Amino acid sequence: MEQKGYMILKTEPSEYSFEDLLKEGVTRWDGVKNPLAQKHIKSSKKGDVCFIYHTGKEKAIVGVAKVESEPYLFEGLWVFNISPEGRLKRNITLKELKTREEFKDSLLLRMPRLSVVPLTEEQSNLIFSLGY
Repeated sequence: MEQKGYMILKTEPSEYSFEDLLKEGVTRWDGVKNPLAQKHIKSSKKGDVCFIYHTGKEKAIVGVAKVESEPYLFEGLWVFNISPEGRLKRNITLKELKTREEFKDSLLLRMPRLSVVPLTEEQSNLIFSLGY
């Protein structure tokens, strides 16, 4: 059985929020142009776990989604489809993650503008333990 991947997908909630994803059910995650973020999308697999992170004033992980398709090209960029798995019981703030040893080397902290951030299984387990 292939190992799941884990990542954070960042979005400005005024443009597209986790609530929008809950309403739509499935969406194409597109508009990501950064070459490193594109690399992370291209290397993802159907079934990978995504944590939806609201940027702007919130700066917090608010929900969980799942990759529903293999990556594919759309208008010259790598994209995939995602569906919501559920809202976290509480938001996990960037401030809180900055205090955690598991995140000390994370791209989330080292490259704060990166919109698709891979996570280790340990980091994902921490998010699940804090948010569920």
